[in-house]
Amino acid sequence: MELVFEVTQEADSGYVAECLTESIITQGDTWEELRAMVRDATEAYFFDKPKPVSIRLHMVRDEVVTV
Repeated sequence: MELVFEVTQEADSGYVAECLTESIITQGDTWEELRAMVRDATEAYFFDKPKPVSIRLHMVRDEVVTV
């Protein structure tokens, strides 16, 4: 099983990750901190269930271009 997290960068340069299939959401100030927080949140969520084999962090970038 693979979990997919949608990651967005906040205006203050922090990151938020929200799992698309489970009720898991977390944040971090840096990409490295976010990765650690996603692992910790996943471990806590699946503490009494089989854990996923992998975690995918899908970065979403929203950009407005003027014409």
